[in-house]
This record gives sequence, structure tokens and C-alpha cells, in this order.
Amino acid sequence: MKNRETVYHDCGRSGSLNATLQNERVGWSWSRPYISWSTKSLVVCMMYWALGKHLGVLRKYSVRTKSRRPSARSKRTTSRDCLVVDSIHGDIHLSPLERSVINTATFQRLRQLKQLQMGHLTYPNATHTRFAHSLGVLGIMTRITDAIGKDHFRLRKHDVENLRLAALLHDIGHYPYSHLMEMVDSVVLTEEALEPKSTGSIIDKSEDGYPNHEEFGRLIVEGQRDVRDAIGGRDRAVEIGEIFSRTSASNLQLSKLIHSTLDMDRMDYLIRDGRAAGVPFGEIDSNYLLNNIRISPDGMVGVDEKALAAAEHFLMARFFMHRAVYYHKTTYGFEEACRQLLRRARNDGLYGIPRNGTDIKAMATDPKRLATFTDAFVDSVIQKAAAEPKQSLMRDLATCIQTRRPPKMLWETTVLIEKGGRNADETLFYERCKAHIPGLARRFRLKPGHFLVCSPKPIEFEKRGPLVPAAQMHKEPSETRDELIKVFMKNGGPEPKSMVDIPHSIVGCFARMRLQMFRLYVVPAQRTTPVDIAKMAEAVRKTFGA
Repeated sequence: MKNRETVYHDCGRSGSLNATLQNERVGWSWSRPYISWSTKSLVVCMMYWALGKHLGVLRKYSVRTKSRRPSARSKRTTSRDCLVVDSIHGDIHLSPLERSVINTATFQRLRQLKQLQMGHLTYPNATHTRFAHSLGVLGIMTRITDAIGKDHFRLRKHDVENLRLAALLHDIGHYPYSHLMEMVDSVVLTEEALEPKSTGSIIDKSEDGYPNHEEFGRLIVEGQRDVRDAIGGRDRAVEIGEIFSRTSASNLQLSKLIHSTLDMDRMDYLIRDGRAAGVPFGEIDSNYLLNNIRISPDGMVGVDEKALAAAEHFLMARFFMHRAVYYHKTTYGFEEACRQLLRRARNDGLYGIPRNGTDIKAMATDPKRLATFTDAFVDSVIQKAAAEPKQSLMRDLATCIQTRRPPKMLWETTVLIEKGGRNADETLFYERCKAHIPGLARRFRLKPGHFLVCSPKPIEFEKRGPLVPAAQMHKEPSETRDELIKVFMKNGGPEPKSMVDIPHSIVGCFARMRLQMFRLYVVPAQRTTPVDIAKMAEAVRKTFGA
């Protein structure tokens, strides 16, 4: 008995327990233990309960047990049983339907499409994909539908589900390297720019052109069986496709949440692209904008007046991201070289590049062809063209991309002019190109196609300037009218007001302007030396700057 007392006393870790044992040594016995089996069982049960709560076991038990009703939090968790952690927007909850769509092979193709085209050649970390962007747009759409639900405007459950699916699938139809290949059939070759009347390599205009990525996406959603079945059948697939492609049959009030100046698409890619590139220009106050989203009785989406500064910042961010990232001189030079390469290969019927819109549309119902229509498709064209012994120009265009020997920008003209005004700088730029490029090509033993004559799409703050009256805007297409950020003014009635009509908004001043760039690049040939490029740059400065 004494030994047992000693062992128990020595193994104790509690000072109060040891004191108790010392005072009551004589009374200890097996028949009356200090820790009974019932107490031990209670402790073990409590340990299992704590472990089960930590692992979520009890929550599952409460859902399955009929006698215990699940809490509201349990219902939300079970209805969206999948959670994606996004680096931009945090937790994004997915419904079982959305998860099944994401797990289709058609949607997984977006993992192979870079968001910033060839931006990774300038910004090494800009390798994010359309897949991540699509999930981000879904996360923003969740907050939008929640905000609208708190307003007097009510959306049906079916409409909310369709909006979420449209946000998820809005980029399903993007081409390899996103917008780079989308407009290959309308790329103007240098020879065509210098000789407008030449018909040597101009594509027959009677052929149908490539569909834009929204139209192609609608065809994919309706034509690819895995996505169509995951959505719930052809009828619903048509509904979803009409929302993000903005067809005449779609609900325009729902479509403008996907596509407008203040839309979910831009709100995601500005932040995501800016952080991937490592620049501060895309850091918009998305939380404040989303917290101040409102909807009018007529279904017009806008922001509260107190968020006006955040909305102005949003438009300014678009402007600076285009100027600093999307139109970066090195990135744009690589992309224009690739567009010229793809257009020339398409004209010659090389490397399997689709000839016209009919070939593109056929992919929408062909899973095998669509699965290979990724960035790797363009990469293979570049590799094959770089090894082409007979096509020296195409070889040089491909080699500059493959070896990252960027086209040299010889001249740039940047103008900020009013919309609709005559641009004398544009006319002068093209006249000088026509006059001097042929001579430069002969002097440095190059072809005119080695020179890239570029004019990026003008950068605008808003589609409508302050000089365009509202009555005239009602005559414009719906997608143009929706390209306006609306603001709910304190004393402005139930309907929002366009930012360009607010006298104290800076957008009213900038909306009448557009920034346009005109650039001349040269793609070095194999025999071109750095000295030759320096001489070309000096010759262009003398002739273009005169």
C-alpha cells in the first residue's frame, strides 16, 4: 500500500493533488480512488469532443442528426462545399454546380492561357492565367449579388446562379495568348500599310472573320458537351452564353454586371495584373466600390456619391495600366512581331493556323482541337517558324521572340487629343513611314516587313464625352450606353447619373480626350548588328523629327 502511495505521489504534477495525498495517505484504497473511472471517462469524452470540434466532426454530425437542426452557418457551408483561396479576393465559395463546371476539361483549358499575353517577357512574374482571373471575377460577382440583394431590387435565385456562372465562364472563349491571336485576320502587314492599293497578300474580305472571344465563348458553352452537361443542359447553356456575350436575346441588366466601365471583369484584372507586374497603378479601392454598389428601380447599377473618388481612381488606374503595362514598348513590340508572324503564316496556310471564322467555330464542338488551342499552339508556331530555312522574314520574326531579342523602337509619337478631332500627327506619321521605310530597308539590307508600323488602340476614360448629349447617347448601341459609370447623387432622384455629367468630377474633363500612340519598330535580321540598329535609329530621328 505504501509503495502504491509513493508511486502515485511521485507521478503527480499538481501541487494541490500532492498535498491532498500527503494529508490522506491512510485513507487511500482501490475501492475509493481519487480519480474514478467515471471521471476518467468524462475526461476522455471531453478530449474527443474538443478534437471533433476542431476537425469539424461535430458540425457534420449536427447536419446528419435529425434531432438537431443545423445552424445558418452550417447551411451556408453545406450549400457551398468547396472553398478556393484567391491571392486577390481571399475566400471564394463554390457551389457544387460551379465546382462541376470548373472541373471540366473545357474550363481547365484556361490554365494554359496567360492573362497578360506576352507581358511575361517584360515582367517575369506576369504568368497568371485566365483561370485565376475567372475565379476572381466570380468572387467579385458574389459580393455584387449580395449587395443587390440588400437593396430594394430583388434577383431571383435562378438569375443569381446564372450571373455567377456567366462571371465564371465569361473568358471561356479566349484565344491563345488572349487578345493577341483573336484579331490576326485583321492585322495589317507592313507592306499593306505602305502600299494601301496593293492586293498581293490582302485576305479576301468575303471570308468570314474570326469571332471575338465572347462569341466564341458562347459557341463553346453551347457546343462543348462537358460544360453544357455540367451547367444543366442546352437551354441553360444558351442563357449563360447570352449574358456574357451580350446578344440581343439576353437580359441587358444582367449583362452590364459582366461588361461595363465599372464591371467585375476590369475590377479583377486591374488589381491582378498590377500585382503580377509589380506596378502600383492597378491598386484600386475595390472594397469601397463594392460596398457602395446600388441598383435603381429600373435596374441601373451604380455607386453611391460618397464613392465618387474611388470610381475616379478606378478610371485613372485603367489609363495608367494601359500606358505602363499593356502598351509597354517592349511587350507591345514582341506582340506586334507575333501578330505579323501569325498573319503571314495564315496567309501561306502554314502550321495549322485557322484560315477563317468557319475553322474557329468548328473548334467549339471539337473537344480535341479546342484542348490544343492554347498558348502552346502559338509557341509551336514560333518554334517551327524559327527553324524555317526558306522564310527568312518569318524566321527573323520568330527568332526575336524565341531568343528575347526585342524589336527596337525607332520612333514614337504620343498625342492627347479631343475625340472626333482631326489628328495631324497620325497623318504625318504614316506619310513619313511610306516615304522612308523602303529606303531604310534597302540601305540596311532588310525587307519592309522587318519594320513594324504600330498604332495601339486609343486609351479613353469613358466612351461618352461631356459634349455628347444624353439624348444622343440613347441612340447608341446598348453596349456603348453601358460603358458609363453611374453615380447615385444625394439630390438626383432614384436613377443614377453618369460621371461625365457631374460638374465637380474630373472625369468630365478627361472624358473628352483620348491618348493615342504611333510607333515604328524594326526586327533585326540575323546579320543585323547593334551598330546597324544605332544607325537606323539616328536616320529615323533625322527624317521623322524634321
